Amino acid sequence: MGAIAGLASAAAGLAIGELVASIWTSLESPVVSVGNRVVDNVPRWLKTWAIETFGTNDKAVLLGTVALLLAVGAAALGILAVRRGIRFGLIGIGIFTAVGMLASLGRGTSGLFAPLPSLVGGLVAGGTLALLMHRGNLDFAGEQAQSQPAQTPPAQTPPAQSMLLKVPNRRQFLGTAAGVTAGAVVVGGAARWLRSQGAAAAERLKIVLPRATQPLPDPPAAVELGVAGAAPFFTPTSEFYRIDTALTVPRVDLSTWTLEVMGEVSTPITLNYEQLLERPMIEADITIACVSNEVGGDLIGTARWLGCRLDDLLKEAGVSATADQIVGRSVDGFTAGFPTALLDGRDALVAIAMNGEPLPAKHGFPARLIVPGVYGYVSATKWLSQIELTTFEAFQGYWIPRGWSVDGPIKTQSRIDTPRNGSRVTAGSKVPIAGVAWAPIRGISKVEVRIDNGPWEEATLGQEYQATTWRQWKLDWTPSSGEHKIAVRATDGEGATQTDQIAPVAPDGATGWHTITVYAE
Repeated sequence: MGAIAGLASAAAGLAIGELVASIWTSLESPVVSVGNRVVDNVPRWLKTWAIETFGTNDKAVLLGTVALLLAVGAAALGILAVRRGIRFGLIGIGIFTAVGMLASLGRGTSGLFAPLPSLVGGLVAGGTLALLMHRGNLDFAGEQAQSQPAQTPPAQTPPAQSMLLKVPNRRQFLGTAAGVTAGAVVVGGAARWLRSQGAAAAERLKIVLPRATQPLPDPPAAVELGVAGAAPFFTPTSEFYRIDTALTVPRVDLSTWTLEVMGEVSTPITLNYEQLLERPMIEADITIACVSNEVGGDLIGTARWLGCRLDDLLKEAGVSATADQIVGRSVDGFTAGFPTALLDGRDALVAIAMNGEPLPAKHGFPARLIVPGVYGYVSATKWLSQIELTTFEAFQGYWIPRGWSVDGPIKTQSRIDTPRNGSRVTAGSKVPIAGVAWAPIRGISKVEVRIDNGPWEEATLGQEYQATTWRQWKLDWTPSSGEHKIAVRATDGEGATQTDQIAPVAPDGATGWHTITVYAE
């Protein structure tokens, strides 16, 4: 019964902690607080392994692992409380509560109230454990075991004393534990619902996006080559990759949100959401990628972004001549920095929309930075709250002290989308080999395919559109029977062909040719 008491108490405490965090939108639940500190301090190799192994499910796996460890600890504390006395269980709960409170202060974004969910949850867990111990007549079990001297035979126990010894009430205990657990499930579910249906979600639905001063036309039809299985030119928002350090999506209250331009500027600027929407807007079609994208990976996508030009905003603020770094800061404390030299006319944006809709919460609502040509870890700050002008000597973005490169230019890459690795095709019939290639800012000038170490064959490219986006490519092939290896490489608009040297994603992006194996029958 001890394990059940511990688990039910932990469930009650975590559910209440979740509820407090869902009501006070800037706070993190205990599990998320601990998980975020794990993300902040995990070794680079482990972070890379997690993304390679679990992809965009890495956050769910981490939260599940934290919850599992908490469950094991809670069960152990319950057993300890029954065998040794409730005070040992309460001490253990106090230790877990302290860990949660300290974890909540990790990035210092919620002030003195950050530990509140862990504190309230810990108090509820302790109270629940005491209740369960009492209802099951377990609260003096440890003391009873210690109250009888070892030299006193059981037969000599005085009758009056034996009547005082409590017999565990299993039925009463299990009924209470079941009620507590059911209540925890209901409260936890309600907390999750509140988080997803809060004011931020409602406000997003009411937004009327401003029109761009010069709306972009639709891309020409020829950017698509019409090959089934190849990535579409625009990545559907629902399929767009998400890689960031936030275990749960921050909920931003538009009534209090502001964007500050600060640091080494002559005129600091503070904009609320309405003022941001009133600025001149442009549309830009841009491919962005995560530095953790493996060769042939899918942590990349293209969208039509709507936002105000970053260089116009910073020109208005007056950037100091000594500043050489632009740092984006998220509402949850994440930071990413890139050189001021990238304000070179490229369409760097404070983006408010993607693919014709306000930014989804998981992609950075209400605003994020989009900078063509550099990986997201140095540029694509979501849930943007501050833009700070500083120097690389004075400040390092989140990932730099963790072993990643200061500069993050996107490397020239290409990918085979169809046929899939390991698939079977029909020998003697035409098989389209197709995919995408990218080198944002530089553009793609050529894609070549090699089959079974034969000569490189130039593929057909989708119509050139903008250098900031990827290009589709295809090559028709009639395979002979047997196993075949297919490799692809791209050449950028400056004439540089992607290297065949295999390199991991750390510290500045993977390299190598995407190569697959197919079987013709």
